[in-house]
Amino acid sequence: MKRQCKQCKGGFEITDEDLEFYKKISPKFGDKSFEMPLPTLCPDCRNQRRQMFRNDRSFYLRKCDLSGERFVSMYQADCAYKVYKPSEWFSDKWNPLDYGRDFDFKRPFFEQFGELMKDVPRMGINIVNCENSDYCNYCSDNKNCYMDIAGEGNEDCYFNLFVKYSKNTLDCTFAYNCELCYECINCYDCYGCQNCMYCDNCSNCYFSYDLKGCQDCIFSYGLRNKQYYIFNEEKTKEEYEDYFKSVALDSFDQREKMKEGWAKFKKENAIFRANYFLNCENCSGNNIKNSKNTFYSFNVLNCEDCAYLYDVLDAKDCRDLNYSLYKPELSYELISSLQMVRSAFSMASHYNNEVFYCDHLDNCSNLLGCIGLNHAKYCILNKQYSKEEYNALVPQIIEKMVEDKEWGEFFPAFLSPHAYNETVAQEYFPLTPEKVHSNGWRWTKRESGNQFKIIPQELKFYEKMGIPSPAKSPDQRHRDRIDLRTPRRLWERACSKCNETVLSAYKPDRPEKIFCDKCYFKEVY
Repeated sequence: MKRQCKQCKGGFEITDEDLEFYKKISPKFGDKSFEMPLPTLCPDCRNQRRQMFRNDRSFYLRKCDLSGERFVSMYQADCAYKVYKPSEWFSDKWNPLDYGRDFDFKRPFFEQFGELMKDVPRMGINIVNCENSDYCNYCSDNKNCYMDIAGEGNEDCYFNLFVKYSKNTLDCTFAYNCELCYECINCYDCYGCQNCMYCDNCSNCYFSYDLKGCQDCIFSYGLRNKQYYIFNEEKTKEEYEDYFKSVALDSFDQREKMKEGWAKFKKENAIFRANYFLNCENCSGNNIKNSKNTFYSFNVLNCEDCAYLYDVLDAKDCRDLNYSLYKPELSYELISSLQMVRSAFSMASHYNNEVFYCDHLDNCSNLLGCIGLNHAKYCILNKQYSKEEYNALVPQIIEKMVEDKEWGEFFPAFLSPHAYNETVAQEYFPLTPEKVHSNGWRWTKRESGNQFKIIPQELKFYEKMGIPSPAKSPDQRHRDRIDLRTPRRLWERACSKCNETVLSAYKPDRPEKIFCDKCYFKEVY
């Protein structure tokens, strides 16, 4: 089924699998069912809208509105919301049910939800069970970390994104179980690697791409279980060590020169797989592992019968999720969530069942339009109801939402508590202030400049690893790593070897040699 996106005006397709999914997740309240409407936005515009509700790395010093204590927050001091530091937000000093109110059938649902958002206190920074890691966000179980975003189980890690179960790792993006790594992207189980991408089970590798089971390699690509390689040529141990010393990577100017030379060599010589899949069946997208029947998805692991996923783990029968982990199932249009089942149109919520249009929920079920509740059931706009009352009232509210054309879509942009340029939407869908304003969205003035601070732990890491101190700010280094990754889009292009048409994350006008899977495996293995 062909549709036109109401935002970008581009065409998009709703597949038979999509239609079956919408039918499967259509909720039932009491004896009344509600069909899930077909989306009015294309997958990319739906993704952009959800990302407008997540602020990863725009931090501010402000006071907690409960204790008055200053802390690091993702909300500006003069924002329109009550903001609590995490320890106060999780305390028993306040009760979110105290903010409950009746639904007004004379007004739109989103208008009333926006008012609730401004009344119920918001968690100022999203960190759980972290020690000495105040300058982090969307993190759990971290220790001694700084500017670690979406991290988990990390120790002594700094300036990373989506790094998990790692130690002493700095300036990395999508790295798992790594130690003493620097400027690595999409790397797993690596030790002592620098400026590497798509490397698994490697140690002491530098400026390398797509290595598996390698050690002591530099300026190399596409190697498997190799040691002592330079520019893809095998060397003796002595030759390798002599060359490595001559490179002098502890010199800033020399390292920058080597980085530029490696980028040129890689672009001209390396083989790039059209899409990086590992142990996948019937999938499309990029950076997918151990998944089946998962389409137009990016950076996902252990997913089945899904589509339109971005940074998702263990999902089954889901569509349109961002940063959603730990077995989400039969869920739709979620962002920043954990283990959501039969839920839709919600954000920053964890371990919930059958919740709709909710924010910052934990361990709840059967809720509509609620914020900040924990272990709650049968609530609407934070007001408690009996099961019978809930199942009778929710259908009436949904009918009102259908009439107002609100049901079946994620929260509209005007409800986002963040300006567009504070969110990850600006990273994946960059816009000018003029374009943001013309769309009716918010843009905030942010301080910018060339000055930045090198923290003592960071300096100690550089000294230990023989790395010169950087000349760019952490935010610029983060943007540089974004530029090294492929866009989260797919294009048709020809395999550089056999000329067969492939669907790839590399645009057709890019100069890299892109191989289909058949040619790639024949060449690399």
